Amino acid sequence: MLDQIKASIEQSIATKQLILADQNLLQAIQKASQVMVDCFRKDGKVLFGGNGGSAADAQHLASELSGRFYLDRPPLFAEALHVNGSYLTAVGNDYSFDKVYSRIVEAKGRKGDILVAISTSGNSENIVQALAQAKKQGMLTIGLTGAKEGIMNPLCDILLAMPSVDTPRIQECHIVVGHIICQLVEAALFGTS
Repeated sequence: MLDQIKASIEQSIATKQLILADQNLLQAIQKASQVMVDCFRKDGKVLFGGNGGSAADAQHLASELSGRFYLDRPPLFAEALHVNGSYLTAVGNDYSFDKVYSRIVEAKGRKGDILVAISTSGNSENIVQALAQAKKQGMLTIGLTGAKEGIMNPLCDILLAMPSVDTPRIQECHIVVGHIICQLVEAALFGTS
C-alpha cells in the first residue's frame, strides 16, 4: 500500500513537471489569465462547466473568483453552470442531459464573457454543445482537458491540455492550473498577493 501511495504522488509530480517544461502550455495559462482579467475589467463574467469531478472543479474555481483567493477584495462574477439542481434536472428530463449546459450558456452568456469548459476526455457532449453555443454568442472559450485530442479541442480559443491520459492526474493538474489562473487574475485586478 505504501508503494502505491508513493507511486501516485510520483506520477502526480511527474505530470506537473511536464507542464513546467512545456513553454506553449505555460504561455496558454498566461493568456487564459489575461483574457479573464480583460473580461472582468469590462464587467464581464466567467462561466464554468464540467461533469462529475470536473463539475466539482468548476464550482471550486468559480468560488475562488466570486469569493476570494488570497485577497480580501470585491467579488468577481464567476459561476459554475450546474449549481441549480432544479434547472439541471428539468432540462435533462425535458430535453436531454446533452443540452443542460448549452441552454444555460444561451441564457447567461453574453458577447465578451468567457466559458471555461472542463472535460478530462475532451468528448463530453454537453460540454461540446456548450462550447458551440458560447462561440455562437461571441463568448471566448477556454478548455481544460487531457492529452488526448478531444471533440471540444477545436472549439476552444485557448486550450489547456494537461500532459496525461490518466483522469486523476489530469484533474489534479486542472486544479493547479486553475489556482494559478485565479492567483494571477486576482493579483492583476486587485494588487499582488
